[in-house]
Amino acid sequence: MNSHELFERSKKVSPGGVHSPVRSFRSVGGDPVFFKSAEGAYLTSVEGRRYIDFCQSFGPNILGHRDPDVENVVRAAIGEAWTFGACEPYSLELAEWITTRLPFVESIRFVCSGTEAVMTALRIARAATGRDLILKFDGCYHGHADSLLVRAGSGLAGVSASDSAGVPATIAEATLVCPLDDETAFEETMKCFGDRVAAVILEPLPANYGLLPQRREWIENVTKIARARGALVIFDEVISGFRVALGGMAETLGMQPDLVTYGKVIGGGFPIGAYAGRRELMELVAPAGAVYQAGTLAANPIGTRAGLATLKKIENRHVYKELESRSRAFVEQLTAGFAKADVPICISRVGSIFWFHLRAEPTRGDLSGSDADGSTIRRPDRMSPRTREWYAKFFHRCLGGGVYLAPSPYEVGFISLAHTPEILREAGDTIVAAAAQ
Repeated sequence: MNSHELFERSKKVSPGGVHSPVRSFRSVGGDPVFFKSAEGAYLTSVEGRRYIDFCQSFGPNILGHRDPDVENVVRAAIGEAWTFGACEPYSLELAEWITTRLPFVESIRFVCSGTEAVMTALRIARAATGRDLILKFDGCYHGHADSLLVRAGSGLAGVSASDSAGVPATIAEATLVCPLDDETAFEETMKCFGDRVAAVILEPLPANYGLLPQRREWIENVTKIARARGALVIFDEVISGFRVALGGMAETLGMQPDLVTYGKVIGGGFPIGAYAGRRELMELVAPAGAVYQAGTLAANPIGTRAGLATLKKIENRHVYKELESRSRAFVEQLTAGFAKADVPICISRVGSIFWFHLRAEPTRGDLSGSDADGSTIRRPDRMSPRTREWYAKFFHRCLGGGVYLAPSPYEVGFISLAHTPEILREAGDTIVAAAAQ
């Protein structure tokens, strides 16, 4: 059967025909492509067409699909056990490897997703501080837990409203929301509510609503004010952790969050998340403490072994240096091509993460929340109102040329070790041609 026929079947048995909303192609139109296999930098559809893949399962596959070294470890793991539901040495080895390399991770616990990791980190923060409120930032996504599916409300800075049906107003009100890259709004909110805030949580590299690199000074100021008011600082590094550097953005910034959450790369492509941080905070978790969290399939032995194999290869192969070189050359090729074609497309990039967008548009007569020329955006409200319409056409032209990008204008792209310079040049030519149409 082809992708259209499979999608029609799927809609009869699953909400919207998918198991995660972005897969539905609703943001770009048309039917989603169904894939039957993947290898390296490529996906192969059920129709037998091969695509250069820049989605890479939304980030976990930093080495590419089915990296042979990781695959060997996975095959060996499956030959011994799929799951124990009991203590085993494999998660211990991964935990020891991480805690000996990241100074801000003294203790770590594995879960099954980034959402679970964030949910528990917030629970720890509330237990540690005896406070109820959480503060997050507009444009940062922290999973689909009720208290985090909120958006900025009207009126006083910090007031929030539910961003999803089924989230009670009383739960939404326990989370304050501030704009990114706005010192004044954050300072005012903390003046009003700071003595009730248990934790300030942020993506130090927001990458769930486009790629919105933040100013170091802003992050440092947020951290300073939060701690001065007795709140914990949580870095959500589900995307950036082990992707931009071994220690994620915390390493890049030279900062030490109180708690940090991980996902994606940490499991080598398998469904693993983790929360980690200072020992005295982590010791609040059961059975050591009174904060309850459990999971039947947590620390799955296949995923922890795949994750350790991935991280070891990253370290031994100096993968970050290689990815930086390839990613820079790729973006330079695209930037030159877009300029020659005279198209208003910009590319934001941090390491091997990139994002296509239209030039930022001024709000209230200025371009604050973006670079002076609008080529880098730091806040969602600076995105062009033409973004969705433009990206839908751009996406399908790239798809028609054999390049698979994330099917949403607000999702980022990922370059893996499997994207050789030759593959990147081929993809670059296709993308420039698609932009110029």
